Amino acid sequence: MAELTTHTGGGPALDAATLAKDFPLLSRKVNGRPITYLDSAASSQRPSAVLDAMREYDETTHANVHRGVYGIAEEATRRFEAARTNVGRFIGAPAPSREVVFTKNATEALNLVAHSWGRSNLERGDVVVLTEMEHHANIVPWHMLAAERGIELRWLPIDDDGQLVLDDLDAVLDGAKVLAVTCMSNVLGTLNPVAELAARAHAAGALVVADACQAVPHLPTDVSALGVDLLAFSAHKMLGPTGIGVLWGREELLQSMPPFLGGGEMILDVRKDGFTPNDIPWRFEAGTPPITEAVGLGVAVDYLRAVGMDAVRAHEISLTSYALDALRDRFGADIRIFGPQAAEDRGGVLSFAFRDVHPHDISQILDEYGVCVRAGHHCAKPLMRRLGVNATARASFALYNDERDVDTLVEALDAAGKFFG
Repeated sequence: MAELTTHTGGGPALDAATLAKDFPLLSRKVNGRPITYLDSAASSQRPSAVLDAMREYDETTHANVHRGVYGIAEEATRRFEAARTNVGRFIGAPAPSREVVFTKNATEALNLVAHSWGRSNLERGDVVVLTEMEHHANIVPWHMLAAERGIELRWLPIDDDGQLVLDDLDAVLDGAKVLAVTCMSNVLGTLNPVAELAARAHAAGALVVADACQAVPHLPTDVSALGVDLLAFSAHKMLGPTGIGVLWGREELLQSMPPFLGGGEMILDVRKDGFTPNDIPWRFEAGTPPITEAVGLGVAVDYLRAVGMDAVRAHEISLTSYALDALRDRFGADIRIFGPQAAEDRGGVLSFAFRDVHPHDISQILDEYGVCVRAGHHCAKPLMRRLGVNATARASFALYNDERDVDTLVEALDAAGKFFG
């Protein structure tokens, strides 16, 4: 992996251009131009270390886990469980080998919470509090439970700067059983005060479920410091493979929850008159798990740890600030950037509207210049309605992006403006 340099703050600083060489896809061209990948909020690219580790596992070690007693099966199990512990340590889990559940993605992790804990604990009239900036994955499972159980959904609104309005928080939380909140908005980039929210929710007697998909890859995460009860994120947004996500939960809470799916691996015994579930975390991992993907996620965690999450966060604050200034200076009133105006208050996600040009048209023109941005509602339709738009274009950064990528975005967007007159 690329060497790190030192910045004036005395800690490790990353050289994005050098790190980018670790990511094979970033060397390709699109429409005859070097690719400028600005869609890491949807899926980040993967370094060679991750790709190589997955290939090496498949070629030398692959066998099913937890079942075989022959050599490579035991090695596969060891590597799978080592990845679990590694991920747990990365987020500060007090019991990393028992509190990390592997799912197929964060969406499944949040559904697991709603259907396992929710079905066991929520009854008609119980209250679940959401925010207007939630991803559909942290909304729809609760809607499904509301239709099934008659629970009430309450909403924390946002202001025009994309920040949560907390003036009436205690009233909204009054009588609530759950607060489900994103750590960082995938549209606005807003960094929510999760620790404060968790403390006040707990004071009201509510469980706290955090969507950390956009936070874990971009800033240091400590579940104990956050004070949440359950937290979900996905490997494919943090330099890892698709097909695997993570649910972290407090050990005693997970122990109290029933299985989500039934089948093999999640049981200790099955009888004609019933079954006995396995211990945690395996009771939530029915069937053959994503073994190769777990190996890749473990290496992705090693990569991020080696770069340093403080360095990643510092780099993205600097790059986001540069991008905000560059876009505003070049386009002025022609561009509307949603979310907090200060880079320190947000992550490296810039959703914008450009003149009256549809975001999909913007994205197609930018692609001609090799610039990859996302266009659409970003699985956040309630938020889109609050913003008064149907869709936005979204540029999102990772540790391999630098100011040259922003400059390319600005020039391509300028060309798009000229194309549409």
